[in-house]
Amino acid sequence: MNDLAIKISHVSKEYRLGMIGGATLREELQSKFARLRGKEDPNLKIGQKAHTKNERFLALDDISLEIRKGERVGIIGHNGAGKSTLLKLICRVTTPTTGEICMNGRITSMLEVGTGFHGELTGRENVYLNGAILGLTKAEIAERFDKIVEFSEVGQFIDTPVKRYSSGMHVKLGFAVASHLDSEIMIMDEVLAVGDMAFQKKCIERMRLAAEDEGRTILYVSHNMQTIRQLCSRCIVMEHGKIVFDGDPDKAIELYLPQIGEEQYMEKWEFAPNQISLHQPDAQFMLEKFQFAEKNGFDIPQGSDMHFFLQVRAKQDSDAMFFRIIYYDKEDSLLGMTDTTTEDFRLKEGENLFEGTCHTAVLAPGIYKLRLELCGYNRDGEEYLDSAVDRIVHFHIVENKEYRNLRWHHSWWGECDFGKMSIRQLRSGKTFSS
Repeated sequence: MNDLAIKISHVSKEYRLGMIGGATLREELQSKFARLRGKEDPNLKIGQKAHTKNERFLALDDISLEIRKGERVGIIGHNGAGKSTLLKLICRVTTPTTGEICMNGRITSMLEVGTGFHGELTGRENVYLNGAILGLTKAEIAERFDKIVEFSEVGQFIDTPVKRYSSGMHVKLGFAVASHLDSEIMIMDEVLAVGDMAFQKKCIERMRLAAEDEGRTILYVSHNMQTIRQLCSRCIVMEHGKIVFDGDPDKAIELYLPQIGEEQYMEKWEFAPNQISLHQPDAQFMLEKFQFAEKNGFDIPQGSDMHFFLQVRAKQDSDAMFFRIIYYDKEDSLLGMTDTTTEDFRLKEGENLFEGTCHTAVLAPGIYKLRLELCGYNRDGEEYLDSAVDRIVHFHIVENKEYRNLRWHHSWWGECDFGKMSIRQLRSGKTFSS
């Protein structure tokens, strides 16, 4: 096992449903003897259901797994698949019902926000406490302390009791401690979802370097498929307590993601009128309807532009408004944006119809989502968002074998350049017609 960090052999974990140990010893013995005699439990409340010995839940079912040193392993699956249970067994928070888990190295883990922190202690004291638990001396912790505080971005509050920290601050300090102390295995269970986007990217880069340069083993559970792609070299898919796939992250994600039926997006432009305002509760301008200009509508050949009509209802006349479109893939990962800031237009009271063109040549075949935004400028010339429709409009880039100029791949997060959107006003004061 010299080259293995973790070896799991035929591990199962079974839980008994219902309440255990919720009474005195006398009542527990009464209940037990009543069950043995086939009698009603004398300690049950009226209407309460008795849980028998047969009511058990198998959280993990005969799991066998080997993880080598320096591997970055993602674990994905639906809620209740057994991901967190597996990590708790590895961290020895609980014990397996059957099977054996062997580990080669010390473990740092974050199974939930604030793991290992004592609320009454300050951030500084918790750093030293965590280091001591891992077997480091006070001098060794002090040597790393400044780097931990700098990485955590909570230096201003390091001498404040952590019970006053926000969930994001808990995660920042907890991850900083886990990533800078001497341990061979790092385990993360969805905790990075609490942090902001910039900190998530910094954590992912830190974990990658820890695995590549320091030889650490990373186990990472997440529902964010983009971070799994960015970080992991191997991915495990779990379903109902079993491992159903172990291998390439892209193939694992394809297996895990529900197959989105295209028929649910084939309504072309028809969605209910929207009056959504993110910043102003009383939106003056409402994005009402969206329609693809082409007959095939939803299906756009790879390499082609997207043509559309957009209807806006205005409560009053307004100058200097502009549209913005933000693109997402089917996993809700942000791809890029385009807007018409060089083509400001005037809205008149009533219905306003626009024709627009967006460049989609950078997109690979697949299903995508749009966020539509209508923005304006205040008296100081500052941009503001008036109304928005968030990811209701979907479209499908269809493979075009003759098109060879693809410049984007799903692993290149944030690298799409959609250029400027072209839009012109067709008429105002009239209703939308299909």
